Amino acid sequence: QVQLAESGGGLVQPGGSLKLSCVASGNIFRINVMGWYRQAPGKERELVARFENGGSTNYAESVKGRFTISRDSAKNTVFLQMNKLKPEDTAVYYCYADGDTDDSDFGLWGQGTQVTVSS
Repeated sequence: QVQLAESGGGLVQPGGSLKLSCVASGNIFRINVMGWYRQAPGKERELVARFENGGSTNYAESVKGRFTISRDSAKNTVFLQMNKLKPEDTAVYYCYADGDTDDSDFGLWGQGTQVTVSS
């Protein structure tokens, strides 16, 4: 069984920074896609940034130049460094990963971590 555990959310002032972490654990053979989505109140869940199958990165236009996704593949961990945060970045941030175990494939979401940008 594969699980995702997120950490790093919180309250920050506009212009501040936060770093989110997500660790995938369990009987993982390979991770294909791993990254971050967010959902603000009353809005659809949207892509923030993720590693695609093959290793390329994909960012939402609204975060380009401010957010950076990185990873430690040996530890099945992905990070999201968020700089120059804006109130409109306030949302629940969800980690997503899909890949393969020894005998099946998986696609799952973390429980979410709240990011609030406010003065």
